[in-house]
Amino acid sequence: MPSVARLRSVVVDCPEPLALARFYAQVGGGTPVEEDPDWVVLQVPGGPRLSFQRAADLTPPEWPRADRNAQQFHLDFDGGATWAEMDAAHEQVLALGARVLDAEDREKKDFVVYADPAGHPFCLCRIE
Repeated sequence: MPSVARLRSVVVDCPEPLALARFYAQVGGGTPVEEDPDWVVLQVPGGPRLSFQRAADLTPPEWPRADRNAQQFHLDFDGGATWAEMDAAHEQVLALGARVLDAEDREKKDFVVYADPAGHPFCLCRIE
């Protein structure tokens, strides 16, 4: 079936667009381009375009509560094929300002849930 339109961007609301774009550039690659102080674009190599839009009064979701500010969406990143690679990626995202939201049963689930510096959930997934 032919599509109506082509996906252009995934847009993330946040209080500081350039800071969050820089965080995700370090996690997934790319170079943030500040189009204006309220809108920053990050073209992820081989992936989607992520855009960051200023939302000064953003209240981040609470993981895993769906009854308060449901997460709406999250980003998944390939954290590596081995647990050693996942452990290295884990240390790197923590050093960049992420915080762990859920690491329980990571070996069974093959992912760990984090919050980015603005509070949005994202995952590092073990991809075999």
